[in-house]
Amino acid sequence: MANLTEYGNYSMIYREYYCSPGLGKAMKISILIFTIPISIMAFFGNALIILALRKLSSLHSPSKILISCLACTDLGVGLISNPLLNGFYLSPEHSKSCHYFWALSYTATTILCGASLSTTTAISVDRLLALLLGLRYRQVVTVRRVMALVVTIWLSSILIAAVVYYSYLIALGMASAGLVLCIVISTFCYTKIYHMLCLSRAQVQDQGNQGQRNGEGSQLNKARYKKTVSTAVWIQMTLLACYLPFGLVGAVMAIFRLYVQSQSLIYAVTLSLLMSNSTINPLLYCWKIRDIRQAVRGTIRQFRCIFSEEA
Repeated sequence: MANLTEYGNYSMIYREYYCSPGLGKAMKISILIFTIPISIMAFFGNALIILALRKLSSLHSPSKILISCLACTDLGVGLISNPLLNGFYLSPEHSKSCHYFWALSYTATTILCGASLSTTTAISVDRLLALLLGLRYRQVVTVRRVMALVVTIWLSSILIAAVVYYSYLIALGMASAGLVLCIVISTFCYTKIYHMLCLSRAQVQDQGNQGQRNGEGSQLNKARYKKTVSTAVWIQMTLLACYLPFGLVGAVMAIFRLYVQSQSLIYAVTLSLLMSNSTINPLLYCWKIRDIRQAVRGTIRQFRCIFSEEA
């Protein structure tokens, strides 16, 4: 690490520090062996999820938009961010290609990962509103409002990516504040959901068998809702597990005004872990959401039929 005040402006830090020696050839090859398969799996996995969601009618449209947005950001990580990062590691140190690859990779990663984190938080808020509003949920949470939220999320991520070229510390502070805010909001939402579900269960037990037919329908809706919440919680927990190590590195940089060398081992490992989240999410969708799992199977069968006909 090095102190930011030793380098002056951002452009000097960028030229003298981003592409300076850090990782050896063997370490770079090891990272590429890990990131290239992750990139391919993220691309194909999220592409299948996006195609499956288009065929799925059981999900409420706003919820489908949020999951589709998350899948699109993960697809972008596999298609854009990871290949650019691999190009950075393959470039000669202090070369122009090294600087260009790092600038493009940093911009794409900031936009896509920022949008992914914000969308995951929006999903937690959506699940809480579904419980609080009840029958009014479909009236309040509309497609137009969710689309406006998605546009706001993307514009905010683009803003942070643009600010980094003016002041790295300001952008780092904005990103860190956004990370903390998203964690606080999602934690509050899932804690509130947990307490409300526990209270609802206690009320059902007190009522006993009165209104059994209506109670069975209510229990069916509750069971389905719990499955969607469980999926959202899994997505949130895996995101935090992948993002927090890199976030801690950023917090150290912001608090102590230190700069972590881009080719240092700690930076490369935490960044690779962060991007691996895009590969994990499609697996979670298929594992936790039966409708998506069935739609993905149907999509794969269609591709098999197409390829078998061509052969």
